[in-house]
Amino acid sequence: MLLTIPCTLMRGGTSKGPYFHARDLPEDPQARDQLLLLAMGSPHVRQVDGIGGGDTLTSKVIIVSKSTRPGIDIDYLFAQVSVETATVDTTPNCGNMLAGVGPFAIENGLVSATSPVTTLRIFNINTQKIVEALIQTPGGRVTYEGDTRIDGVPGSGAPIELNFKNATGAKTGRLFPTGNRVDAIDGVEVSLVDFATPLVFVPADAMGKTGHESKKELDADKHLKARLESIRLQIAEKAGMGDVRGKVLPKIALVAAPRGKGVIASRYFTPWTCHSAYAVTGALCLSAASVLPGTVVNRLASLDEAEPTLIRIEQPAGTLEIRLHIHGELTVPEPDIVSAGLIRTARKLFKGVVLLPNEASAAA
Repeated sequence: MLLTIPCTLMRGGTSKGPYFHARDLPEDPQARDQLLLLAMGSPHVRQVDGIGGGDTLTSKVIIVSKSTRPGIDIDYLFAQVSVETATVDTTPNCGNMLAGVGPFAIENGLVSATSPVTTLRIFNINTQKIVEALIQTPGGRVTYEGDTRIDGVPGSGAPIELNFKNATGAKTGRLFPTGNRVDAIDGVEVSLVDFATPLVFVPADAMGKTGHESKKELDADKHLKARLESIRLQIAEKAGMGDVRGKVLPKIALVAAPRGKGVIASRYFTPWTCHSAYAVTGALCLSAASVLPGTVVNRLASLDEAEPTLIRIEQPAGTLEIRLHIHGELTVPEPDIVSAGLIRTARKLFKGVVLLPNEASAAA
């Protein structure tokens, strides 16, 4: 007999995956992860026996619940389900998939909507950080239709404003996890910054690249990926993150001077393949690094004198804009970047149940 679990498949930003209510999944993390692997069809390169899309950007899961925390509306846990291995990683967050959390919560009765906009305070369990989300709800109902376009997604949709609060030290507790704004690894000067997510920034020219290559070009360069992985593993040890082989954090990115009207150009790795656009949490971290004197990113950034806290990122799918809100000076050891915001869109693709094979009954 097949096990049925209610779920909603949604696109969130430039990612896609199922959204579940926490009550419909096992409380035990190991049993929960086993169900998620079965639901997504992992491990298999095409995830042909599940609802995963055979790509890291479409093998993501969101688990939502009504919050009992004071001043918080919704809790959510993000899970990155590996495509080719039987692993589920809940250490990172995904800002793109976050875009669907508010609409899912409203449409499933976890929170009430207000017209024309519903403001939710959302707690991310992965990073223990708070995000404010503004959802378009005319007449008290979620709308997905609108004129907002984001690079990497065809068509347009209703804008969803996301403001990440106090994102400094999201995983390590420090903005500069090694204690330095620049570290030399394998003879290359790099910067590890933890804002929304820990991310290693590597100047593209130090890798023999321009920083404007396509995803296909970078994914085909095995030598480059081996060098980046060596840097990632070494700086993680230096930052006290331990042996991160097989783990997705910290992520790593190439950075370069912009060619167009952007502030910085970058190619983000997930961390073993190049992202087709840019992860939201990665973009938040890149934006913070752009304004932090002494980092390799700041050296390459072309900040707009009129709007120095508006960071336009040139990435494979186009551009992405982040707005920073800063209190005080940036030159102090731990600058106070109060929040960072951006606009995303989301769309509900289907709502129903996912059917799991008999072996899932034991896990449930």
